[in-house]
Amino acid sequence: MNLSRYLLPMAALAMMTGYAAAQTPAPSAPAAKPAVTAPAPMAPAGKKTATSSSERTAKSKACSDQADQKGLHGKARKTFRDACKKA
Repeated sequence: MNLSRYLLPMAALAMMTGYAAAQTPAPSAPAAKPAVTAPAPMAPAGKKTATSSSERTAKSKACSDQADQKGLHGKARKTFRDACKKA
């Protein structure tokens, strides 16, 4: 049996793989950290008041009930509810 027929190509492959791994480039310098920016400006004080989620839910339900009473569906219902919730 000719053992060198199998071992020689395997040894050559192992050496090439090791050589290729040794040729990896050096790690680059770490990336610079982004500059710290100022926080976004707050909304004007008199524009809107914050409402709790329960208040919003109650208003949304009331607007839905009004839309039901008017028999609105689709785009007309959406438009009505949007206007109702803003009022």
